[in-house]
Parts: sequence; structure tokens; C-alpha cells
Amino acid sequence: MPGYKKQETVGGQAARNRLFFSLPKLCYDDKEVLKKQGGTYVSRRKFLGWLVWLLLWIGAALFGLVKLLERSVATQRSQTSNGLTSQKPAATADEQAATEANDPVCSFLILSDLHISRDDPNTIRRVKAAFEDMSEFRTPVEALLFTGDLTEYGREQDYKELRNLMNGYELPPVYANMGNHDYYDIWIDKRGSFKQDTMPNGKTDWQSRERFQQFFGLKKPYQDAWIKDHQLILLSQEAYVQEKPEVGEGAWYSEEQLSWLEEKLAARKDDRPVFIMTHQPLPPAGRDGKTHQLIPAIRFREILRPYKNVFVFCGHSHQDFQGTIEHYVKESFHYFHNSSVGRVMNRKYETVAQDKAQGLYVQVYADRVTLRGRDFISRSWLSEANWTIPLS
Repeated sequence: MPGYKKQETVGGQAARNRLFFSLPKLCYDDKEVLKKQGGTYVSRRKFLGWLVWLLLWIGAALFGLVKLLERSVATQRSQTSNGLTSQKPAATADEQAATEANDPVCSFLILSDLHISRDDPNTIRRVKAAFEDMSEFRTPVEALLFTGDLTEYGREQDYKELRNLMNGYELPPVYANMGNHDYYDIWIDKRGSFKQDTMPNGKTDWQSRERFQQFFGLKKPYQDAWIKDHQLILLSQEAYVQEKPEVGEGAWYSEEQLSWLEEKLAARKDDRPVFIMTHQPLPPAGRDGKTHQLIPAIRFREILRPYKNVFVFCGHSHQDFQGTIEHYVKESFHYFHNSSVGRVMNRKYETVAQDKAQGLYVQVYADRVTLRGRDFISRSWLSEANWTIPLS
């Protein structure tokens, strides 16, 4: 072997030396065989070096494995001492029912009286605040409802402004109905000025309806929609003063629309809550409405009377959730007056608070409905507008 030196022998070393010196001969013989077979010869010293390296590598791996096992055992002991378990036990039937009762079946947000217009950038700023706040809710918003007065005048440019605003956010499905302001284009003359004495300024209520319907892809100004097996019904004012001067700022519904509502409610197969959106509020019970009210109020109440778990919402009054009117009234149905996202007003119908934009967040559970007022600028829930309605 290369580097090997033969040593002198003494006494009883002769036999051992003969055995020892026979090893190199064997190696040389193996070397000759490998050469003939085209193999590679490995020296004894290199083989021993590789063997030592392999044993060190195995030892290091075993050491790491032992440490990992020790750490795992220590973690399990720590969890046990803290009352924790690594595997959650299966929930009982009662626990499962409790979980379902505490999880909302569906959730949606109602915004009323946006009044979008380039002439009032504050309304745009407040609606933006609502969209931004909604996008950061920790709980879902599965539908967004606009309940009338989406625009200030119902002009083409107002709807373009609303479209641009909506396109800036990832919104859930949006549903809407019309308010009186969505018919206001008839008050605007060719120069863009508000002109009462020349009304309708060459325009019609039909054009306002068509503009709204085209924006939302509707054949009628009223509609219904479903979110997770729960029905939303949106009723719309169908005429304004160009067609019916007697309605003033009130909501006139045709008999066709009222019959449609009657059919929708009669088709219900169970007592799941149904949510009906209007714009103008109802007058006191027992009479029909006038200007600024829902006009066919007696018929409307009669249609709703036979049914359980009906929730009705209106806007139009812009009343602040804090310190103004009663926002919840119990009739044969549950009646809620929403505030405004575009202009929150006080009892005198003055927009005093420029830093407010409000709406109503609705969550439906298996046994109840919760409704909470939200201020989107301060990003806070309003304690004055917080209701839980048990389902019957």
C-alpha cells in the first residue's frame, strides 16, 4: 500500500507479522483484479476515513432525533398541566345546536339616502367612508341595500358618479329601490339649474324610472332577491309629480306592485323572516299617506298582517340614530326607520353634523334577528340603535 513501511520484528511478533503482511498482498491482488475489470481502487486509509465520517454523521442524526423527542414530550406535558389537550373532543348535539344558534345565517347592510351628486362632494365622501368601513368588518356583509334617494337629482351624471364610486370597491351584491329624489331630474333645466317654474323642463318621470332600471338591470322599479334562503323585497315609488301631481313627495305604488307583493308573501313556505324595503315612511295606522309618506298605507298594512316575522325598513327622514325619533316601532310587523349615509339630520331636518354617516347592519340567526346602527366615519356601533328581535 502507498505510504506503508515494513517494521522490524522481534520474538513472538513473527506470527502476527506474517498475518499483518498478508493484508497488503490481498489488497494488491484486489487492486489488480479491479484494474482488469475497469474498477476503482480504494486505499485502506481512505476507506477508514469514510467509515469514521459515516459514524459521526449517524451519531449527529441520532442526537438530533433524541432532542426532538425530548422537546415533544415536554410540550405535551406543558399542555396537560395547563388544562389543554392536543385534540378537541367531538361536540355533543347540544353543543352543535348552540354553535348554530350563535352563528348568523346571513348578514346584510342597509344604506339609505346616499344623495350622490357632483354638486355635493360631502355625500360622496361619506358614502366612501361607508364602503371602506364595511370592507373591514370582521363579520360578513352578504348583500348591500340602497333604500331610495341614491342620487340627488337622478341625472345621468349622478348615476355615473355612483357607478364610479361603486367600481372603486369590492362590494357584495347590491339591490336598490327608488326614492323621490331619484325623480328630481324634471326640476333641472338645460343649463343645469334647479327651475321649478319651468318643470318638467322637457323631461318625464318615465325617463327617471328607465335610468334607474337600466343602472340595476331591472324591468320594473321594484324587485325581490334571496340571500341564503331569506327573501328581500324592495318596493319602489312608481310615479312623481310630472305624471301624478297629487303625490307630491309621497310614494305611490300601483295596484300591480301591491298585488305582486301580496303574491310574494303568499308564496312563503315557512315563517323565515322576510325583509321589505320602502323609502318614504308609513303614516299613523288607520289612514293612507300623503306627501313624504307611503300613500297606499292601509292596503300595505293589510297585505302584511297575516304573516309572522316580517321586517319593514324605510328611509327618507334622515334622522340621526342619536337623540331624534323612535327608530323601531312594533306593529303586526317590525318597523325600522333607518338614518342616512349621505346626510344625517337632526329633528329640524338640518345637517348639523358633517362628520356623521349612518346605516343599519342586519344579522339573521336561527332564532332571532339583530339590528345595529353604525356610524361609518367614527367606525363605531351606536348603542342607541341596537335591537334583538326574537323570531316567532
